[in-house]
Parts: sequence; C-alpha cells; structure tokens
Amino acid sequence: MTVLHVERLGGLPGVGNPRSRLRSCGEISLSDLSQADRAAVEELFRNPPRAAPVLRDAFRYRISRDGSSGGESVEGAERGLATRVAADVKDTFICERDARPRWRSVQ
Repeated sequence: MTVLHVERLGGLPGVGNPRSRLRSCGEISLSDLSQADRAAVEELFRNPPRAAPVLRDAFRYRISRDGSSGGESVEGAERGLATRVAADVKDTFICERDARPRWRSVQ
C-alpha cells in the first residue's frame, strides 16, 4: 500500500520555512483516492511541474512517497493538486521549550 506524505508550504504565515512555528502536513493512502485523483497524482510524479516563481502568499505542496527506486518527491502549486490530497493536511503549532526569545539588556 502506497502512502502519500503531503506538506503544505508558503502562504501568508510562511508555513514550512525554518523559522515558522506552524507546520502543515498529512498522510493519505493512495487506495483512499478516487480513480481520477490517483491518476492526477501519478501524472504529477511522471511529469513534475517546472519550477515556477513562488507567488507571494500562495500555497504550494510537497508530495512524497516510497517508489520502486526509493523515495521520491514532487512539489507544485495548489491549483495543480487533487482536492482530496490537500484536504488531509492538518496544521500543527510547533512548541519548543527553548523557543523563548533571549533578550539582552542594554546598559
């Protein structure tokens, strides 16, 4: 059974960048998708979209899976993604104990 790992990147809060405290990700089994969505996902991996300029405040998605030749990933704009795949992405706040800002006193 092939599982797709989906990560939403960008947007207004800068999801997925190294300084972001918000992570948006999810997993979905390929068998849970409709025939049309499976075909759309397979097409993405067969013909990945060319690198397009990142649009300000727009989301893009990274989809990863374990293929016959190892792990493979594809990244593309939100509009080129099967709706069912994007629907399984959930937002999570990252809370770290040492994430407090360290202030220095100015003398």
